[in-house]
Amino acid sequence: MSARDPSAAPPGAEDPDGGAAAGTGDLNFVMRARRASLDALTERGFQAFGYSFVRTHTAHECAALIGEGEEGPDVAVAGRIVSWRGHGKTVFAHLGDPSGRIQLYFRKDTLGDALFGAIQHFDLGDVIGVRGPLFRTRTGEVTVRVETVELLAKALRPLPFGKEEVVDGKTVRHSAFADSEMRSRQRYADLAVHAEVRALFVARSAMIRAIRAFLDGRGYLEVETPVLQPLYGGALARPFVTHHNALDMPLFLRIADELYLKRLVVGGLERVYEIGHDFRNEGVDRTHNPEFTMLEFYQAYADYVDMMGVVEALVAAAAAAVRGALGESDPRDGAAAYDDALQEGGFPRIEWVPALSAALGVPDVLDLSDAALRAAAGKAGVASVATLSRPKLLDELFQAHVEAAIERPTFVVDYPIEISPLAKPKRGNPALTERFELFARGRELANAFSELNDPIDQRQRFEAQARLKAAGDEEAVMVDEDYLRALEYGMPPTGGVGIGLDRLFMYLAGIQHIRDAILFPTMRPE
Repeated sequence: MSARDPSAAPPGAEDPDGGAAAGTGDLNFVMRARRASLDALTERGFQAFGYSFVRTHTAHECAALIGEGEEGPDVAVAGRIVSWRGHGKTVFAHLGDPSGRIQLYFRKDTLGDALFGAIQHFDLGDVIGVRGPLFRTRTGEVTVRVETVELLAKALRPLPFGKEEVVDGKTVRHSAFADSEMRSRQRYADLAVHAEVRALFVARSAMIRAIRAFLDGRGYLEVETPVLQPLYGGALARPFVTHHNALDMPLFLRIADELYLKRLVVGGLERVYEIGHDFRNEGVDRTHNPEFTMLEFYQAYADYVDMMGVVEALVAAAAAAVRGALGESDPRDGAAAYDDALQEGGFPRIEWVPALSAALGVPDVLDLSDAALRAAAGKAGVASVATLSRPKLLDELFQAHVEAAIERPTFVVDYPIEISPLAKPKRGNPALTERFELFARGRELANAFSELNDPIDQRQRFEAQARLKAAGDEEAVMVDEDYLRALEYGMPPTGGVGIGLDRLFMYLAGIQHIRDAILFPTMRPE
């Protein structure tokens, strides 16, 4: 099938997943037709998969090269064929590149019989390069009068292009690729046909660059720490386990960067940060992916109050970057809303224990027995309450009753020591810790501590976690003797922060599902 008439295919023929890649006997009608087009081009001696092309301008740049007159300079543009209209000895098409679209005009008497005959075997989605002068059509559209054309990559599988129409003066697109799961599985096709998806991931990159610039500007040093670790720690999570054959030892994919970064603070690197991937062997839902991008940064001689100010300023910089990248697409419930909250004097703060106690209607939730916590968790719909440890019960109850109800950016402060094994005790109340988390729209955006630097206290907490692990808590951490040795050398008072960048971008860009914030999310096999 040629690009001239995609509607000629039978219903479903433009399914991007139609047919297997193994052999032509398994291909659907459209894909067999595309291979026939490839064969026809090969028979004509036409190169179907090019090596390079010197592009002088993008589609967007071409529009600025021509004034109100009808003629402009010669250009060389490259991209995908996104529309095709044949009229006997002439063809009008549109070429799409990351900057937009530009119209192409092919004439038989300009290209010659052989080349004009070859382009009849071009298809929607083919990558081509063309050269020729710019001009304006009678309707005012900037167009390339094609003098030479090269096929750079033959599309053997049809992309799921949508259809566009003008309604009340506005362009409305009806997407042919609307299934969200398929779009996540075939992100390459999603990006190819949806300019707004490309814009989202450009904005994500802008956000991460802004975060790096912010931290670099404040004297933080970017470092890299091990992804494969002999012991996992720094969070409460179930790890992925692997085995190193040469050393004959188990290794874990890291669940957090924390313990190695704090080793560096001990070593005299007083401000450090890392942006990297962490891995947690947990469920997949709207806010969780087993592989995710984490920012962690640590500052010597600071506490959790100091770090609240840093977080407010850092995420304001991230919000500005997202807003700038998305422009008019910026949602009011994202980056702009974050700015609104900052302009009102910073984020409100609520205390963990009073917030959950009030939600449960009890004087102090920490005074409840394990049985009472299990009963409350069961009533809240928490699964498998009989097997959960006390720290996990407290955490699940907080998520159900408090976290889920937080809409505007809010710091939750002073967590129980039972669920914060790496945070310093709160001054004046050792049952609590100097810890805060930032929430917005029911999602955790940041987690931070006045870091525990007492090696004796840290050992006791590690040992308490080890007992929970022995009792069946798969998310409890192990005793890390090397980290304890580092603390024994002396770690200065330190403030530390972890920010899940996928979730932060979800909030700032108004994204509802984490897989839409990750280029290649983890999914079940097809």
